[in-house]
Amino acid sequence: MVAESFDVIVIGGGPGAEVLAGRMAKKGYAIAIVESELVGGECAYYACMPSKALLRPAQALAEARRVPGAAEAAGGELDVAAVLRRRDEVIHELDDSGQVEWLDERGVALIRGRGRLDGERQVRVGEKVYEARRAVVIAVGSSPVLPPIPGLAEAKPWTNRAVTTAERVPERLIVLGAGAVGVEMADAYATLGSSVALVEALDRLVPNEEEFAGEQLREAFVNRGIDVRVGVRAERVERDGGVVRVQLSDQTELAGNELLVAVGRRARSEELGLETVGLKPEKFVQVDDRLRVDGLPWLYAIGDANGRSLLTHVAKYQAHALSEMLDGNTAVALEGEAHIPRVVFTEPQLAAVGLTLSAARERGFNARAYDVSTSGNAGASFYGRNTEGTSRIVVDEGAGVLVGATFTGTDVAEWIHAATIAIVSRTPIERLWQAIPAFPTRSEVWLKLLERRESELAEERADRGSAAA
Repeated sequence: MVAESFDVIVIGGGPGAEVLAGRMAKKGYAIAIVESELVGGECAYYACMPSKALLRPAQALAEARRVPGAAEAAGGELDVAAVLRRRDEVIHELDDSGQVEWLDERGVALIRGRGRLDGERQVRVGEKVYEARRAVVIAVGSSPVLPPIPGLAEAKPWTNRAVTTAERVPERLIVLGAGAVGVEMADAYATLGSSVALVEALDRLVPNEEEFAGEQLREAFVNRGIDVRVGVRAERVERDGGVVRVQLSDQTELAGNELLVAVGRRARSEELGLETVGLKPEKFVQVDDRLRVDGLPWLYAIGDANGRSLLTHVAKYQAHALSEMLDGNTAVALEGEAHIPRVVFTEPQLAAVGLTLSAARERGFNARAYDVSTSGNAGASFYGRNTEGTSRIVVDEGAGVLVGATFTGTDVAEWIHAATIAIVSRTPIERLWQAIPAFPTRSEVWLKLLERRESELAEERADRGSAAA
């Protein structure tokens, strides 16, 4: 027997679910969110927010020490206890009552418990079954991967939840994986006083980004005393009391007090009852370009659950699009990954959007990259010394538009939105000359990039002319 009916039921209560529920409720639909843990999801309590709270204090202090006048007043050391207290404030002491109040204000029903499908348009939570008149939306997020390394599970390693909410800073920390989580937490704990070793099986840090970004990050980490190991794998893990030992594929061993595993995320599809509607649990819930699951007209998946891009802002973007689709707006269409921005909040920061140079060429674009120094403009001088980095645009010269951009350096995260707009709008590269950057701001990096492209193309034309003569 059905306990209650709603227009839309969302399984999961993370940021995508909140955006979808809030927008649908505003349109007048009856909405319910089913959540067994904290409303707000992984990002709010165990990922994006606490990790940035751990990273930012040391970065702010480092910037002050680079700027004459401020440097003379910034002679103290980082207050680790205060950093951890502020982190706890940011995650609201793992209390979601504020998020629940936000749902209440918008008339969104919250059903506490683990939700799973129980046939067409039905969701079971414990002993109760709820009906969705219009749609069921899967928004359950993802979980950390624990690879099958002998002894790893028995060693009780940290994952993102433990590392972002730890009450103490270990003397020695080993990090497996150099994606965003791995490098951010290696950086954060090094600034908080840990002796950190970072291990990556591939040949560079942040391996999905431009090669220069990984190399610059590696160099910065080494200069700050982080033990960086690339091209090696963990083959065995042992814990003896307060010491964990990791045997590596190059026959060396690392010892630490804690071990963070940050090698990827996995789907939670096995928990969803997909078999009750004729589907098999897969790695991620497969969706079409309207976010429908296997063509079923009433079942959808957003965010990490569909595996398209495991980023909070992508979940929110998909939620916005789906709210329009469910309201009958047939003009809405999802863009591909070419417009998705990524930021790694280390020092130096890495901000990127769209395709790397190699990825663009693999897709058949007539792609070229143009690089300038991130600090090579007047605005950068106000951020102090030693703020080097690289700014790159990737241009499809066939179409004359940007298809990618990457920035490394101090405090470049906010830069990426301009590049995102240029890529999404397919603004002709020549048109960008009309987007005048203010002086003296670091936005003049765009002027420098356009000048670099103009100069390189002019040199090539001159060389061809000389060769022809």
